[in-house]
Amino acid sequence: MLNEQLARARMSERLGEAQQLRAAGSMTRARRLSRKAERAALQARLALARAL
Repeated sequence: MLNEQLARARMSERLGEAQQLRAAGSMTRARRLSRKAERAALQARLALARAL
């Protein structure tokens, strides 16, 4: 009975860790995408400035 409760507690702990890691991964991806978007916007502004 006690072992079962311990196993459940450990499992939910691991699940929580996995979810946190996944959230951190998506934050990293979002940051990378926003940096890429900022770079693209800068390139577009430079191209527009050159065209004028």
